[in-house]
Amino acid sequence: MGSCWSDGKGGGRGGGGMVGVCGTTSGCPNDAVDYYLKSRGFNGLFSQIELSFSASNLRDGDVISKSDAMVVVYTKGRDGITLSELFRSEVVLNSLNPKWIKKLTLSFQFELVQTLLFRVYDIDTQFQNSREEMLKLDEQQFLGEATCALSEIITKSNRTVALELMRKESVAATAQPQNYGKLVVHAEESLASKTTTEIVLRCLHLEPMDHFSKSDPFLVISKMVEHGSPIPVSKTEVLKNDANPVWKPVFLSVQQVGSKDSPLVIECLDFNGNGNHSLIGYKIEKSLAELEKLHVSGQGINLLLPTGVGHKHEDKALKSQISVDKFTETVQHTFLEYLASGFELNFMVAIDFTASNGNPRLPDSLHYIDPTGRLNAYQRAIVEVGEVLQFYDTDKKFPAWGFGARPIDIPVSHCFNLNGSSTYCEVDGIQGIMNAYNGALFNVSFAGPTLFGPVINAASTIASESLAQNSRRYYVLLIITDGVITDLQETRDALVSASDLPLSILIVGVGGADYKEMEVLDGDKGERLESSSGRVASRDVVQFVALKDIQYGEVSVVEALLAELPSQFLAYMKNRNITPTTTTTTSAS
Repeated sequence: MGSCWSDGKGGGRGGGGMVGVCGTTSGCPNDAVDYYLKSRGFNGLFSQIELSFSASNLRDGDVISKSDAMVVVYTKGRDGITLSELFRSEVVLNSLNPKWIKKLTLSFQFELVQTLLFRVYDIDTQFQNSREEMLKLDEQQFLGEATCALSEIITKSNRTVALELMRKESVAATAQPQNYGKLVVHAEESLASKTTTEIVLRCLHLEPMDHFSKSDPFLVISKMVEHGSPIPVSKTEVLKNDANPVWKPVFLSVQQVGSKDSPLVIECLDFNGNGNHSLIGYKIEKSLAELEKLHVSGQGINLLLPTGVGHKHEDKALKSQISVDKFTETVQHTFLEYLASGFELNFMVAIDFTASNGNPRLPDSLHYIDPTGRLNAYQRAIVEVGEVLQFYDTDKKFPAWGFGARPIDIPVSHCFNLNGSSTYCEVDGIQGIMNAYNGALFNVSFAGPTLFGPVINAASTIASESLAQNSRRYYVLLIITDGVITDLQETRDALVSASDLPLSILIVGVGGADYKEMEVLDGDKGERLESSSGRVASRDVVQFVALKDIQYGEVSVVEALLAELPSQFLAYMKNRNITPTTTTTTSAS
């Protein structure tokens, strides 16, 4: 997922995959480097969570003494059925109110609904000297189970939930539900998710890679993995025509690289506009701890250049050197800290009703409602994205619009309320969106053209009013469309304005259209949006995905769309100087 701490704006920092502002709409080397890193496997960051467990009023499974309880945790697969065991606690003897010491550590991934199943067992006396992982659960007495999403826990202000334990045989029972006790689950974010190392790196005497000028160097820092190529975790900006560069700080967390002693590869590359960057040199196996020692010593180390192949491979030492000018450790505000302090993500949706979607009564239409219950592409995007975001919105009242159609008794509209109301646009919950969508299909006349500007401006108005009221809300607009927009410049203008607001925009392209023009809206492709007045977007607010490109892959629509949302959220907070405890906002300097 995206980076789970604040990053700098405007290219002032390296690392974290954040795209820097370069002041032009094309040919920006620092944006292009971000794209280059993603092509090599760079992904957003995640937060490490520790879950602790206690229970109260468990059923007494023993005749003479109280229960000897153990909790087992499973994760549910995407099918909602497949279970994978994650964790077994120790056994707490002779207690109906156990507090387990052993904690479960797992990664919180914002873009996924991570459904957890908790089961509590009374361990038979004859097995109490056995290691927990060796116990056969079908030989133990089952006391009860509970389930919830990890998102439900970490969005609570105290990050604690109390879950009623149930038994399957009692769920369908008639009268009073049976009391099998409660399981209390508490989440803490690992310190490794918050601690960030700031490093300033310098190189001396870099080899010239260009015929008529000095190199345009940048650094890529990757972590070593047991199998496969090193995985990029951070990068510097590109410095043009510089043989002795000193880069702006890069920020690395211990969690990002594995541990403070994990080996890193630092590569120095010469930027090329075509993406084929040339290796100037590298130095392998320098951990964070070793880089700290290098900083203390004030010395540099020589870059290496691989020569030969296979068994004849050798590393040639270059006269070029790399040194560490600064090494400090700080604690950054994380995405989860903002959630715990009361910030919410508010879901919005806008649906394309242009005629190119086809007659919704016919099976070949993208809007066809299958009587078997199979979701069409529009329904699928609404449900899958909404299921993730709904956990971060307390009232679950979602603005929903349609565009590109003629509602009853009015001309073609490029932003009409999906619920048919002339006064309010909100619906209740994901099912409310689905109901409004189904009703609109047969109450509007499909028309055109495809315009995004009006719905983006409607979302921006809500976000702007919320900002003026100092609300702790960040808005996420999902636009689902089947075609290329015809108001590209108007959309650019709307997006550049939106970049200063608490708003991100997710765009899903359905059907078989050629979406190359749409991709320019997404900052991932190495271009920064510019308005018709020449103003450049202050940050990337768009994530675009063509459904046809990922529907047969391992990555879901939700993962592709939402992975960068925490980074966009944190970039906005950083630009506005908003901390988790701040109640007012100030403009970015």
